[in-house]
Amino acid sequence: MEARLTSESENTIKNKSGEGLLKAAWWIAVIIFLSKVAGFLRDIVVANYYGAGIVSDAYFFAYQIPALVIVILGGVGGPFHSATVAVFSKLINSFTQKPEPEVKKLFNTFETFSILIFLVLSILCFFFPRQIMGIIINNPSSDELLNLASYHLKIMSPMLVMGSVLGLYYGILVTYKKFLLPNISPSMVSFGIIIVLLVTKGDASGFYLAAGTTLGCFFQLMLQTPMVRSLGYGFKPSFDFFHNKNFNELLELLFPAFLSSTIGQLGVYVDMFFSSGLKEGAWTAFGFANRIFQFPVGLLVSAILVPIFPLFSRLVAQKDDKGVRHYFSKGVGSLIYAGTYLMILIFIIRTDAIKLALERGAFSSSATLMVSEILFFISLSIIPYVFRDSATRLFYSYNDSKTPFCIALLCIALKVVLNWLLVKPFGINGIAVSTTLVTAFNALSLGILLRKKISIGYKKLLFTTLKILLAGAFAFLAGDFISILWDKFIPWSLFLGILKLATISIISFLVYILASLILKIEYLYELKERLADKIGGKWKKI
Repeated sequence: MEARLTSESENTIKNKSGEGLLKAAWWIAVIIFLSKVAGFLRDIVVANYYGAGIVSDAYFFAYQIPALVIVILGGVGGPFHSATVAVFSKLINSFTQKPEPEVKKLFNTFETFSILIFLVLSILCFFFPRQIMGIIINNPSSDELLNLASYHLKIMSPMLVMGSVLGLYYGILVTYKKFLLPNISPSMVSFGIIIVLLVTKGDASGFYLAAGTTLGCFFQLMLQTPMVRSLGYGFKPSFDFFHNKNFNELLELLFPAFLSSTIGQLGVYVDMFFSSGLKEGAWTAFGFANRIFQFPVGLLVSAILVPIFPLFSRLVAQKDDKGVRHYFSKGVGSLIYAGTYLMILIFIIRTDAIKLALERGAFSSSATLMVSEILFFISLSIIPYVFRDSATRLFYSYNDSKTPFCIALLCIALKVVLNWLLVKPFGINGIAVSTTLVTAFNALSLGILLRKKISIGYKKLLFTTLKILLAGAFAFLAGDFISILWDKFIPWSLFLGILKLATISIISFLVYILASLILKIEYLYELKERLADKIGGKWKKI
């Protein structure tokens, strides 16, 4: 019965070219990987010219405000993307024909509404940057930090308007299964920064860093616009805000999700408030550690959940509880399995990897150690992180964004308390620990409340997770042993450092696979069967 269910459900998500969920996830993984590589190269360039100091601190403080719109609200899993997919996927009758008039009207109304709201916010950031940054920055080490952060915010203020449009465009393209462009276009921000800094060689105030960010955002918008127009969504202002039933439905989903994401971002502002009184470069180090963490984990989550989210919405609309249960468990289990390997790998190689990637120019060895310590504590949150994001999308599929919002609100209160308790004795590492604890609380709360909507079968998932963690423990022991042995007998150099990371990654991966086979972890066997089908059954001989 389950095999038949799987076959029928997979057929519902295949597009005209016959591309299934796994293939879509694979291509999204490749695309997002390239985008993440661009972001990684950006961090290398920024670290080289600005290191971890007052200018980089000021930039990353200021960037969090446009980032709320670009990354959180309009990015993967953001409310604009989520609300657009949830509503438009139910209204569009054919994905191969031009949209019907009511769908186009909804698009124009929503885009007009978004531009007007965020234009006001952009103007406020341009004319009152010091007042805004003064709320976030607590006891700055010098007035220079506040002045620089205000200067950077003013330069990046146009990004708020562009980001609101990007969120809508991202949702439309994903609804039409156009995964390539929306997932690769965020790299334009990175390329904007890289090009500007390489040409100008940086500056003492960080002007070129902020200007390159704004320029890259503009390129991102310009890259997505032609494809959205080709689908039949040319923008024509519409002010039908009060009598459009579909627009009201979209707002009913959007606003709680918007508040939920904003509340989540408030956690970042809470961290900024507590970190602004710490030593110079602390916030920059936290930002680098978080982006290193997001490189593999964000890639993993996006690759699995971006193609599966529209499926959740359709299965919920069809009241197919078995299909929802099957794909949720399958998606979460796959994320935990891959995430566990990433976690143990980060534990082993994080310091060497940071040294290889960032320690040059203005980025010192002390900055490397600071980033490494933060990364360790953040990486403990991988498993609750992937479950939280999966559960949140399932709530959105049920048109319930109020529950994630309420949980996020509790998380902010918990974040304040934990930061207050942990920052003074542990510094910036206290913020990393509180981040992990809050993520775990969020995931646990959503998991409990999700049972009111559908029975997932947590006992089986928990048992499988314990087996995965056991396999991960064996992989960690093997990789850590190789690392200790290597450091004892082999000197450090760039080439040997790369060779060390590759050796540890391969050996720990092989041990992880072997332990998974012995423990009979189902996700590995599922992958094995798929690969066997692809390559003529060669794996069946193993």
